[in-house]
Amino acid sequence: MAACIGLTFTHQHNMSPEKYLRYLVPFSLFGTERTKQILQATPTDDVVRKDADKTQITVYHYDSTHLESTELQKVEESFPFRDQPQVSWINVDGLCKPDVEKAGAHYGIHPLIIEDILSMGQRPKMDEVEGILYCLLNMLYFNSKTNSVEQEQISIVLGQNYVITFQEDPSRDVFDPIREKLKINNSKLRQRGADYLCYTMLDLIVDNYFFVMEKLGACIESAEEEVIRNSNTRSLARINFLRKELIVLKRNIAPVRDLIGGIIRSESELLDDRTTKYFKDVYDHIIQAYDLSENYRDIMISMQDLYINNVNLKMNEVMKVMAIVTCLLAPATVIGGVFGMNFDVIPTAHNTWGFYTAVGAMLLIPVWMLVMFKRRGWF
Repeated sequence: MAACIGLTFTHQHNMSPEKYLRYLVPFSLFGTERTKQILQATPTDDVVRKDADKTQITVYHYDSTHLESTELQKVEESFPFRDQPQVSWINVDGLCKPDVEKAGAHYGIHPLIIEDILSMGQRPKMDEVEGILYCLLNMLYFNSKTNSVEQEQISIVLGQNYVITFQEDPSRDVFDPIREKLKINNSKLRQRGADYLCYTMLDLIVDNYFFVMEKLGACIESAEEEVIRNSNTRSLARINFLRKELIVLKRNIAPVRDLIGGIIRSESELLDDRTTKYFKDVYDHIIQAYDLSENYRDIMISMQDLYINNVNLKMNEVMKVMAIVTCLLAPATVIGGVFGMNFDVIPTAHNTWGFYTAVGAMLLIPVWMLVMFKRRGWF
């Protein structure tokens, strides 16, 4: 009957031992899901991007005095903006392979660049092919709920009087300041060409890196305080998690140095000499961001060493207490062993005060040992 009750209870609550026992294992704190996400994309993998359910196309067509903002239904509606004398920013949110291929065919984008736009997990880079300057990098976001760094690949195509941006997620980007500046008549952005618009985009992406690093730095500071106050397995899991986030951060920041440096060294006719100094400013910012990421990495290494030292210190404290207790019990063990020997004649064994003398020695000797240990500074 008990077996039947047990079976009924298990059936009603659908209890599986693995579901609950995994919370009792300390190593469950060290999940590998994040590691798989970081290392899942390699150049040799044939990754097929799933087409977006919905594609949003927005065009900002402007000069110093006029601005026209239009939302398009089809990518073909953006084709007339190619040969306009004004500057056009064509923003494509949500990647769909047919639309990207159509836009690439019309604007003269090389098939290799189209392949990079549709790829996933690419290393940030800059290419200059057939009169097109192409930049691929990631926009970074900080998820406050999971305290993790999220990335979104963006492709920027700079042509003559136009900039095309291809984004994965239509719900977010870092280009809102550009949209606000475009609404201001005679602003510097409205007076300059498409290369200045490209600079502004790269500058905003790099500046957002500092915002993400600031949030991640606050998590690192909190983890450091936790390690100092109470080093346990959960602290080690948190250190391991933050080190993975730093890997994501560094993998995205380091290649951008080469990207900006390639633009500065480029002799493309698409880049005005006046804009080069602005790209140099972005290069200074990305160098600073890279140095800051290296500092965070050094802090994490020091934090891991601090955790190991704290664990060893706790172990030494435990071993010291156990050694002292063992030393204090040694006299009582020796005295008790002597009086427990199987001899007929043991001095003071049959004396009226023999028991009290032995107990007194068992108490006085450890007290004397404690005094000597304290004087020598052993505890």
